[in-house]
Amino acid sequence: MDRILPDVVSLHVAKAIEYAYSYGPMAEKTVVLVPSFVTAQVESLSEAIGFDMETLSYTLGMFLCYPLGIIMANLPYGKMKHFFSFLLGAFLLQFTIGTQWIHHLIASLVSYALLLLLPRSLSKTIVPTFMMIYVTGGHLHRQFINYLGWDLDFTGSHMVLTMKLYSLAYNLYDGELIKKGKETRATKKCAHLAVEEMPGLLEFLGYTFNFSTILAGPAFEYKIYADACDGTNLYDKNGKPKGKIPSQILPTLIPFVVSLACLGTFVVGNGMFPLLDPTDPQNNTPVVITEEFLAKPWLNRCAYTWTALFFIRMKYYFAWKNAQGACNIWYGGFEGFDENGEVKGWEHSNNVDILDFEVAPNLKTLTAAWNKKTANWLGRYVYMRTGGSLFATYGMSAFWHGFYPGYYMFFLSVPLLTMCERVARKKLSPRFSSSRFSLYGICCMLITSIFVEYVIQAFQLLAFDWALECWKSHYFFGHILAAIFYVVVSQLSTPPKEEDSKKKQA
Repeated sequence: MDRILPDVVSLHVAKAIEYAYSYGPMAEKTVVLVPSFVTAQVESLSEAIGFDMETLSYTLGMFLCYPLGIIMANLPYGKMKHFFSFLLGAFLLQFTIGTQWIHHLIASLVSYALLLLLPRSLSKTIVPTFMMIYVTGGHLHRQFINYLGWDLDFTGSHMVLTMKLYSLAYNLYDGELIKKGKETRATKKCAHLAVEEMPGLLEFLGYTFNFSTILAGPAFEYKIYADACDGTNLYDKNGKPKGKIPSQILPTLIPFVVSLACLGTFVVGNGMFPLLDPTDPQNNTPVVITEEFLAKPWLNRCAYTWTALFFIRMKYYFAWKNAQGACNIWYGGFEGFDENGEVKGWEHSNNVDILDFEVAPNLKTLTAAWNKKTANWLGRYVYMRTGGSLFATYGMSAFWHGFYPGYYMFFLSVPLLTMCERVARKKLSPRFSSSRFSLYGICCMLITSIFVEYVIQAFQLLAFDWALECWKSHYFFGHILAAIFYVVVSQLSTPPKEEDSKKKQA
């Protein structure tokens, strides 16, 4: 990134980073939870199997959540669970990112102080702003020292932390409004997640450091975490079960097995169909825009790129499904019981519906199935709180992800596809069968997949010139056809609604 900044700016940024690094020796003294022999063993294993240390530590950390989850499930409800959640979350951070774990602690403690001292009307703005500034600093630092690099650092877990604290600030604000009887429209919709009393420090740290969500999410709200830790999602105030308590074995095993399958698919498939140059993905030209690749027929290139992106998604599926199983072991993902004592489900820990995403007939279904807890966060605490602003919602999502041009090229393209979907739902869908597996439904699946794969390439390639070259190699068909589609379909008459037709017939 220093290559594109003016020399004066680059010099000052470098000095600021050097000053921050001067505190490194102090941060090293805080890494006390991981014994030196454990680090030595992981290094030896890394060399033996050819995995880099960071990737191996992260993968081992994900799997370690399962035995930790078993312990968590058998601990008594209350402070013991919160303490275990915090301590083991801190251990996992120190195990995977070393001294950088301190950022998680600093941000948590500062946010706690702000929530404790400021009025709710201010903390709902100040805490989210503080967290966004902090994660922004992390993104900019990463891009400055390691532009286009994929090294593991604190920004990944910090993005999850940002969602948690952003949400909690609004949960507490909603709780105060409900107490006063001054609910807003958004507050009423989020009332089931409202928090009326400020959590204690131990409960707060147990939430922010929760071991089963700290590496890959899901970032569910504080009330969900607290209900699982104090048993409220299972028992009433008298200690009696609210219903027949279900076994957590299948809700744990199924996502765990799926995560293993996804991990294996990613390792094999990504090696066969790389999007970036495997020898040096940071500096070499991506495979999909090399001269050799561009000499191939266009349809062949489209098929290759679609396949490569499919295998890349497996990496995300692995992390999210693995975390889902780890949460379910201790009932962290359990939704509780309905009024009749029937089990609601285990959706609190589910961050992706793989099949729904892969065969989505429209953008709305697709986005609802992908990274679901991030979508909830954006919907509840950005979209609802800004009067339904898509610009604010997509802008926040891009800002939260970082500052690579590819992110913004992707997120600025999504509204065009959203506009096309809305006009199609209004003008075209009523004319055809609503079945997903009708000819119209299948066409919608294929079109959705093709156009989303087209725009998402920019997100994966990150750099502006790489992303632009990739879109150019596909003749910008996604943008051009979407624009033409919107203009043409907008001119069609709107079919009468089924209810209106029935009234006329009557």
